[in-house]
Amino acid sequence: MQLEVRPDPSEVGRARRWARSRLAGSGIRADEPLAETLVLLVSELVTNAVVHTGRSAVLRLVLPGAVTEETKEATVRLEVDDASDRAPVPRCAGGEATGGRGLALVDGLADRWGWSKEGTGKRIWCELDRSSGGEDAAPLCGNGGAAAYEGFAFEVV
Repeated sequence: MQLEVRPDPSEVGRARRWARSRLAGSGIRADEPLAETLVLLVSELVTNAVVHTGRSAVLRLVLPGAVTEETKEATVRLEVDDASDRAPVPRCAGGEATGGRGLALVDGLADRWGWSKEGTGKRIWCELDRSSGGEDAAPLCGNGGAAAYEGFAFEVV
């Protein structure tokens, strides 16, 4: 399932609502930590796509079906395709900066993430394992915790 997002920052809210509405049929309750994390990741990746490219983007979710013994350990995948083929570029954000920490959040919250060139643009993806139970992967920068991300950020252009 996918949603085309117009190049307008107000579209981020629509993308979050769309993602929440898709969770209902997947067996993931809206109040589960996984759902809340997924919606936050949607917000971060869609914001990066529309703000840094100024063009439309495509949000894609791959959700398991209704909860069964097999899907209790399923993976949820989020992809955002945008019109820029430029790689994510690390940049430092000062302590007072109001933005620039999106991919650091993605790295801290997702079980896996990455990007690839797709046609004339790129796809940034991340995955959440339903069975991970909040286990943390090694952080992108530092030794973990909120301090690991202080002063370090990524910009996707």
